Amino acid sequence: MRAHEAGALHADGYRGPTWLQKPADVNALHPSLWATSVGRSRDGVLSVGGVSVTDLATQFGTPAYVVDEADFRARAAEFVQTYNEIFEDLCGGADVYYAGKAFLCTEIARWIRDDGLFLDVCSGGELAVAIRAGMPGSRIGMHGNNKSLAELEAAVDYGVGRIIVDSFEEIDRLAAVAARLGRTASVLVRVTVGVEAHTHEFIATAHEDQKFGFSLASGAAAEAVRRILAHAPQLRLLGLHSHIGSQIFDTSGYEVSARRILRLHAEIAREHGIEMPELDLGGGFGIAYTSEHDPLPPKSLAAEMADIVDRECRANGVGIPRISIEPGRAIAGPSTFTLYQVGTVKQVRLDGGASRSYVSVDGGMSDNVRTALYDADFSCTLAGRASNATPVLTRVVGKHCESGDIVVKDEFLPADIVAGDLLAVPGTGAYCRALSSQYNHTPRPPVVAVRDGKARVIVRRETVEDLLALDV
Repeated sequence: MRAHEAGALHADGYRGPTWLQKPADVNALHPSLWATSVGRSRDGVLSVGGVSVTDLATQFGTPAYVVDEADFRARAAEFVQTYNEIFEDLCGGADVYYAGKAFLCTEIARWIRDDGLFLDVCSGGELAVAIRAGMPGSRIGMHGNNKSLAELEAAVDYGVGRIIVDSFEEIDRLAAVAARLGRTASVLVRVTVGVEAHTHEFIATAHEDQKFGFSLASGAAAEAVRRILAHAPQLRLLGLHSHIGSQIFDTSGYEVSARRILRLHAEIAREHGIEMPELDLGGGFGIAYTSEHDPLPPKSLAAEMADIVDRECRANGVGIPRISIEPGRAIAGPSTFTLYQVGTVKQVRLDGGASRSYVSVDGGMSDNVRTALYDADFSCTLAGRASNATPVLTRVVGKHCESGDIVVKDEFLPADIVAGDLLAVPGTGAYCRALSSQYNHTPRPPVVAVRDGKARVIVRRETVEDLLALDV
């Protein structure tokens, strides 16, 4: 296959990826890809939360991120309930941290607050959103490999429940901030456990050659613990943290990671005479973007992780610390789809005699850069009507001045798609709005929450005036 920035379409005789099968019914929805309330009416129009996409497009315009609020909150509640129930007998339950980096706005932070989750933030901006939403500091964790002095001061001043330290410089810097403010900062040590997660290189975070954490193999993690203890009472050591990556579909990596980090947990107990009260096993659980993906349900994930923790703690002769997990995209991702309007359609003949339909929509890499950044796969469907036309191999592309501006690399869509049709791309709740940009000076779409037949904007659409407002 010859390399090309537009991807595999230049391979001879390309017919799409092997997992993509031509559908018997081009109007059918794959349930695992969509929020629970998404369905079609008799005339083929997609609806969510009792509101049709045609009404959403008329009221809010396109492109737009559309969140099924009930679905989002049900997924969050399921993680909280499931992990608390399964870890109850081991350590009194487990804490579930929502990943602010996946998608965060004030209203989402309020949902997280009200539904009993904890919140991970990675910057001063994300912390500011949490504070504005009234999230208690005790239920916030702060990540980041290069937290600024101002960010550390804000976190300590607000009483953030745990700061995940990532470098020796940060340990000293945080201790100085805590001393100056007359506070004690509670910390976890982010440990690079040397596990190669089976995911994209850019979202694998526990192998040695990357920026996060203290290496377990080199002894840096153990040294970080010594330095934190030396900074008492300014710093309070809560425990260890590991995170092996994102978009992960099985627990084999967690088993290796837990074995290594609990061995370190036991060594610290023996060396320093302390048993740290907490352990964060990370998460990054995968979701279904296409029919190729088959994520584990929370109950299976929790049961397997509980078994791993129980077995490894027994083997190391230590008590079971309070466990926390970070589901990542698994809450926000499936709850949202992006609604686009088609602008142009053209047929392109490929090498080997095959052809592909190129469908251009009114968004693109400015609202979903994951395809260009990670070579991610997405699905989509004709959303505003039903079709009896033959399914044809289609590439959905954006409006930006880049040949790599691809939204959906490969999908079978009906051959009669025309300008003005609505398309919906599922699974865009995580890392789409969060990674969005104003590329080509394109205003970013709104985020519309739908529930019980009512739709409301929770993040408004940007305007040209917004684009110009920062120019001096």
